[in-house]
Amino acid sequence: MSTLWIGIAVLTLVALACVFWPLVRHQQLAKSEATQRQQQNIDIFRERLAELESEREQGTLAAEEFATLKLELERNLLIDAEDVPMQSAPLVRVGQTQLVTVTLLALMIPAAALGLYNHLGRADDLALALNAPASQGSQGEQMSLEQAIAGLERELATNPDNAQGWYLLANTYMSMGNYAGGAEAFRELLQVLPQDAPQYASVMGQLAQALYFAGETQMTDEVRTQIDATLSIDPTEIAALGLLGIDAFEKQDFNAAIEHWNKALAGAEGQAAESLRSGIERARAELEARGEPVPDIEIEQAALAEVKLQVSLSAELAERAQPDQVVFIYARPIGGRMPLAAARYTVSDLPVEVILDDSMAMMPQARLSLHDQVEVGARISLSGQPQASSGDFESRPLQVSTRQGDEAVTLIIDQVVQ
Repeated sequence: MSTLWIGIAVLTLVALACVFWPLVRHQQLAKSEATQRQQQNIDIFRERLAELESEREQGTLAAEEFATLKLELERNLLIDAEDVPMQSAPLVRVGQTQLVTVTLLALMIPAAALGLYNHLGRADDLALALNAPASQGSQGEQMSLEQAIAGLERELATNPDNAQGWYLLANTYMSMGNYAGGAEAFRELLQVLPQDAPQYASVMGQLAQALYFAGETQMTDEVRTQIDATLSIDPTEIAALGLLGIDAFEKQDFNAAIEHWNKALAGAEGQAAESLRSGIERARAELEARGEPVPDIEIEQAALAEVKLQVSLSAELAERAQPDQVVFIYARPIGGRMPLAAARYTVSDLPVEVILDDSMAMMPQARLSLHDQVEVGARISLSGQPQASSGDFESRPLQVSTRQGDEAVTLIIDQVVQ
């Protein structure tokens, strides 16, 4: 399963590079041309000044005429120098707006997709498909992503009521840049998903996103109609409001962009919330730069899901531990065994302060932010393996809040595993 997530991440980065590179390259060329023009002006100035000095030394040019011509040369050089940044400034302006738009889209779409996938997705089924026995394909080889997609398409052809399958296919198409295919898969999903399902509005919003990308990031009538239909079901749907904010920002209607994004922020979390906050701050900065009134709104700052731990080793066990032995520090669901987040250190690092958060998640479907309370602990593994074994040293497990603030929880490794 990790192969798919890595593939999605790589494809997202490639797509961003394809969009960003022409913008960056365009600005670099513009700057290079401006620098070349300026250097050419300086070279011409020096060459002409040398000619005047030569004429003055030969006596063919009077001192008064020399001073007048030199002053004229210097004035022309200053005028040329002022013209260069004026010509290049609009290019920088356009580039900044485009970078904001693409960045917001790039962050919001994967975040929204992952959020819905936690409720609707079937990661286990795909993992089984990707690791199917070799007899189903070439001998001794795993199925490729293309083969898995082809198999999923065949399955959906015979079982079109499989909502999980349509959702998985739609998001796979989106990650591959096949936005038209993603839009069609989302449409099929909406045909089989009950309208009273909690995920229905989110799928409607993702269909709007797919149509927006398929139309080369243009707010077409079809996209706007889909957004209106989505908001009629859920006025706070993040994807739809995000698109409205991006469209307003592109039109330099920064007040409208702030309004849409701030409304979406109420129901956002994680990376989606961060991208919305970033967009709001960017729109506020644009208003300030124009000298226009800035809306006095309080941007919601959702509490971050993280656990701060202060881990130390008791004096008694410190005499029995070796500096290079591995220390595992983890947070897991209460009553569960699979860690939601974990960090690895050595005994020589103790005492150490650790912050566990969603960036350390073992799987996208198992994150700290999905739990209000977790169980934390620390263990020195004599074998170097994550699994506990007899003779390991460990702390007492504690139940803590995932939104505890700045206060650190103290864990003391003072017990021996029996």
